[in-house]
Amino acid sequence: MMFRIVRILLLALLLGAPLAFGAVEPWARATLLVSVFVLLFLWGLGCVRQGFVRVVWSPLYLPLGAFLILGLAQYAFHRTHDLMGTREVLFLLTTSLIFFFLAGQLMAMSSRRIWRGFGLVVTVYGFLLALFSILQFFSSQGLIYWVVKSPGAAFGPYVNRNHYAGLIEMLIPLAAGYVLSRPPGYRWRVLLGFTVMVPIVSLLICGSRGGLITLLAELLILSVLLQRWAAGSIRRNLATAAILGVTLAALLFFLVDPGRFSQRLVTVANLTSSPDASLGARRIVTLDSLRIVRDHPLLGIGLGSFRVVFPRYQSFADSKIWDHAHNDYAEALSETGLIGGLLMLAALLLFFRRAFSHLRERMKTETGWIQLGAALGACGLLVHSFFDFNLHIQANAIWFVVCVALATSPVRVEPEMVGKAR
Repeated sequence: MMFRIVRILLLALLLGAPLAFGAVEPWARATLLVSVFVLLFLWGLGCVRQGFVRVVWSPLYLPLGAFLILGLAQYAFHRTHDLMGTREVLFLLTTSLIFFFLAGQLMAMSSRRIWRGFGLVVTVYGFLLALFSILQFFSSQGLIYWVVKSPGAAFGPYVNRNHYAGLIEMLIPLAAGYVLSRPPGYRWRVLLGFTVMVPIVSLLICGSRGGLITLLAELLILSVLLQRWAAGSIRRNLATAAILGVTLAALLFFLVDPGRFSQRLVTVANLTSSPDASLGARRIVTLDSLRIVRDHPLLGIGLGSFRVVFPRYQSFADSKIWDHAHNDYAEALSETGLIGGLLMLAALLLFFRRAFSHLRERMKTETGWIQLGAALGACGLLVHSFFDFNLHIQANAIWFVVCVALATSPVRVEPEMVGKAR
């Protein structure tokens, strides 16, 4: 019973964090941190009540824990150029890692019913969030919730449309994985398929070019996986469903698009011109960030210190203040050096190995499809991280680590297969 309560509360925090402006405000981050510690305590209390502590081990705990220890050492020994910035990032990192741990413990070896319920909730949530975001965009004159002024190009509950795209590109494959896990005779399958189309339309309308690139990358990864591991009949059915779904989403997009959204997306290859930070400017900032690594190769400049140190390395004149590198990999390297880089590489290799193993067997189960959707969502944000700093947005960071936890969790072996009549 206690674990069920913790699971419900954890899901409530996941669903609520994006609604609090992406949980970027100090009050939202503090609330998340305190809440997730309470949930960790309740999880431990549940272990005490059942008489033993069962921890489902993940090899990802080693590099992620070591990365946290590296940041703590930077802060404790003042090996950072910005103590306050390091502390802020440590709060974000600690919150995310506890979410990762709890999601892994609560979903590992859970029943098919629990996974099915999670998939349904995410599908409905993604649909409602996307529908709200579209309606707000066309009726609020740039205001969030129709009342809150935004300093940036807001979309949905996010101040920045690129960060909305970062969230929705994780929800889309998760929802798609749930829909594809439904048997062919399931009476609500078509309606559920439509609910996945609306988030795709919202992603296109928000005008995030990084989001568009990420969506295409997710489709490409899925195509490669299906071609390599799916059975012939499953591959044909899913290819048909994917083509039909993308076509319907495109039709819906052009139905509501007055023209300026598609024109913005066409500029995805424009390296020099953009209403916000251009791809060309982001490329230069990335290269300048790597010069920081050259001068601080081992431990970097300290987590959260990029905004303080980068002006010394900026090679172009610009009135814009670059708080982030718009490339999470380059920024993390500059702040944690080669040691942090090796830990990140180890975590990525372990993730890919765990998330995409035994795919042929996974594609025969409901849980396996939801896990595949989670893996694709995590891969999507990893792609988007080459162009933005979504992992510094607390709501997106916790959704990312939960996707990683779901994709790499061991699952209970149950006899029922996808497509079997119920």
